[in-house]
Amino acid sequence: MRAPPTRPTWANSLLCVGVTGTNGKTSTTGMVAALVGLLARPVARATTLGCFLDDELLDVPAHYEGFLQTMERCAAAGGRFAALELTSEALALGFAQAWPCQVAAFTNLSLDHSDAHGSAEHYLASKAQLFMNLPPEGTAVLNACDDNAELLVAVLPATVDVIRYGVASRGVTWGALDLAAEAITPSFEGTSATLLPSARFPDLPSRLVLETIGDVYVENALAALGCALALGVPAEQAVLALASLPPPPGRFEVVRRRPYVVIDYAHTPDALARTLATARQLCRGTLSVVFGAGGDRDTAKRPLLGAAARAADRIVLTSDNPRGEAPETIMKEIAAGVGRHAGLAHEVDRTRAIRRALSSAGEDDLILIAGKGHERTQEINGIKLPFSDVAVVHASVDDGAPS
Repeated sequence: MRAPPTRPTWANSLLCVGVTGTNGKTSTTGMVAALVGLLARPVARATTLGCFLDDELLDVPAHYEGFLQTMERCAAAGGRFAALELTSEALALGFAQAWPCQVAAFTNLSLDHSDAHGSAEHYLASKAQLFMNLPPEGTAVLNACDDNAELLVAVLPATVDVIRYGVASRGVTWGALDLAAEAITPSFEGTSATLLPSARFPDLPSRLVLETIGDVYVENALAALGCALALGVPAEQAVLALASLPPPPGRFEVVRRRPYVVIDYAHTPDALARTLATARQLCRGTLSVVFGAGGDRDTAKRPLLGAAARAADRIVLTSDNPRGEAPETIMKEIAAGVGRHAGLAHEVDRTRAIRRALSSAGEDDLILIAGKGHERTQEINGIKLPFSDVAVVHASVDDGAPS
């Protein structure tokens, strides 16, 4: 994304909620859009999955011009709200200065995009731009179980309101929580949790139910809930609305049962570790993971991905989007982090890797195919070829004879 031009005057009619962090941005942004839609529609939504007006995917360019068209259509239709997934790259280019948000949510921060930023400090500083540019009457919704939230508070304008949320699986809480959940129970049908009583939000129901699977989505739901409550959405209506939201594609998406096959976008060490932890809770047999890493970027995270994968019983290393690198080189660097593991295998062809994992799976086993999620292409030597993890799984099942 190039640096955005001056914000158009018609955009003053839109109240923007920005979501940033390493993982969970897309899911949280979708939840925010659904919740603010309880106040007024249509709602503009810009994410890595595309630009939407309510649930309609718009045919607009995949860059700033497409974003601008989406916002203009929303404003012209009488919309009042926009939910924006904001990457560190866009924020580093000055998006928050040109297009300030009134509410900003922080999901978490871990190793990613090291090639684009050069250091963890620059990565965090880029994310911080969203919060530094909040208006005096704005609201920051922060994951207080991530240490970086404390640093973000330090750069907030003095009068910005702060809502803190968190779940215990993320880590030790920094500051008192306004929104918290415990007794988080995932299943193949979704996730349930108990919402703790909140002095700040006394009307909060005691139970949260989601169609998405895992602790991380409870975190995302709390972040979205904080944004919605800050804007005046009634707590009970918001929690009920969250219960009916379908999961985004490629986010712990169960595409087959017996054996269970899950597609997930997890492509950072933190995301892979958490996704595997959820898979382990659900798996009654052998847990396998099939994954690789993108080429030409983020080499530092490759051994850390390997270390995270050790939680699986079987590991099949394969290609992700190798771009201009040799997939074998990437796999070797991941394997260095895996170390000695009895279940480690290598298969450079991603289709064959998936079919290999399927061929040896029993009815109670779970296969996690990680890294690409919703993507429908695979980039090799500058060419984006059609490729879908979901399609490969379905084709393998239809063939009846994985090989």
